[in-house]
Amino acid sequence: MGRTVTEKILAAHCKQGNFKPGDIIDVDVDLLLMNDITGPVAVEVFNKMGDGDVFDKNKIVVVLDHFTPNKDVTSAKLSKTMRDFVAEKGICHFYDAGYGIEHVVLPEDGLVKPGDLVIGGDSHTVTHGALGVFSTGMGSTDVAGIMALGKTWLKVPEQMKVLLVGAPGKWVSGKDVILYVISMIGTDGALGKSLEFDGVGAKYMDMDSRFTICNMAVECGAVNGIFAFDEVAKKFVDALGLRDYKEYNSDADAIYKKIIDVDLSELEPMVAMPHLPSNGRPVTEVGDIKIDQVFIGSCTNGRIKDLRIAAEIVKGKKVHPSVRGLIAPGSRKVFAQALKEGLIETFTDSGFTILPPGCGPCFGGHLGILAKGERCVSTTNRNFVGRMGDKESEVYLANPAVAAASAVAGRLVHPAEVM
Repeated sequence: MGRTVTEKILAAHCKQGNFKPGDIIDVDVDLLLMNDITGPVAVEVFNKMGDGDVFDKNKIVVVLDHFTPNKDVTSAKLSKTMRDFVAEKGICHFYDAGYGIEHVVLPEDGLVKPGDLVIGGDSHTVTHGALGVFSTGMGSTDVAGIMALGKTWLKVPEQMKVLLVGAPGKWVSGKDVILYVISMIGTDGALGKSLEFDGVGAKYMDMDSRFTICNMAVECGAVNGIFAFDEVAKKFVDALGLRDYKEYNSDADAIYKKIIDVDLSELEPMVAMPHLPSNGRPVTEVGDIKIDQVFIGSCTNGRIKDLRIAAEIVKGKKVHPSVRGLIAPGSRKVFAQALKEGLIETFTDSGFTILPPGCGPCFGGHLGILAKGERCVSTTNRNFVGRMGDKESEVYLANPAVAAASAVAGRLVHPAEVM
C-alpha cells in the first residue's frame, strides 16, 4: 500500500514503520518554534521540569512577533522572559521585536527545509507545509517537553486531498483557493486530518500562495496542510542555497479518506463574511458593505507578492476618507524589498499607515483595534467574534487585491471596480 507525502515524512521521523491512521507514534523533531505569547508558558513548564538544558540549541527558534514592539508592561515582561531564556540556554536562532512574523521569517531565512518535521507553539505553524514539510502547532506543555527531549508523540492523521485543476484568473490567488475550500467543507471539514494540495493546477500556485493555503488549513480543522515537493518549491529553496533537504511525493496508490476537486478557472476573489472563515462567498455577491478599516499583512498575506498586488491596485489612488488603511510587512526583509521597489512610497502616498513587521492587528492584541460596530477587510486568517477588537465589530477576510480595492472604494468591491 502506497503512502502520502505526510505519511512518508512521519515514517522518516519515527521508529514505528508499520503505522496506520489513528496510531500513536513517537517522532523526532527537526525544528521547534516559540513566540512571545505561548513561549513564556512553555518556558515556565520547562523550568519546573528541573535545571536541564534544551535538547539542541540549534533546533529551537524564538520569534517575538505578537505583542511587539511591546505595547505595555505585561507584553514587555513576556518578551523579557523569552530574551532571558534564549541567553541562558544559548539558543542560536532568536528574532527580536520588529524582525518579522515567525511563519514568514523561518522560510525566508532557510530554517525550514523540505522533508522536515516542525512543531510550533502556534496553530499557524501549518504554514510551513508549503515547502513539503510536516508542520503543526501544539500547546505550551507539549512544546516544553520537546525543548527537553527533541521528541513528541503524534496521532497519525487520516489523509485528505484537494486536487487543483485549471488555471486561476486575474486577481485570484491562494487566499481564494483556501477560502473556497473552507466554505465547501466547513470549519471541521478536515478535523484531525492531513490536508494535501495537489493536481495539475498546483503549478499556478507560487510559494506565497502556497504559504497562504497551508496557513489556513487549520481553519478547517486540519492537523497539517502540505504540498508535495516540486519545481515550484525547488526554485524557492535553490534561491536560498539550501542543499540538505529531502524530497517527498505521494504514491499513486496512497489512500485518502476524501478527495476534493477545485477548478481554479471557475474561482472568483472570495470574501469570508463574519464570523467564520467558512462563511465564504464571491466578492461580487457580498452586497453593498461599507467599511471602516483595511488591514493588509499577517502570516497569511504579509509577503512581498501580497504587497506588490496591493500596490498595483492603489497606485495613483487615495484611501477612501472614511477608511483607515494599514499595511504590516511580514518581515524586515519584506519591508526592505518593498521599500526598494517603491511600494512603501506608493502606500504612503495613497494614505496607508505602515506598521512595523509583526502580527499587528490580526488577533486584536496590538494596533488597529476595532471599536463597536466597525468593519474591517483583512487579509488575515480568522474573523471570529471579537477577533480584532470589540465583540460587536466585524471582520471580512479577503485577498490583498480585494482588500486594497476596498480601501479605495470605502466598501467591499471586486478589484476590477477600481482599476
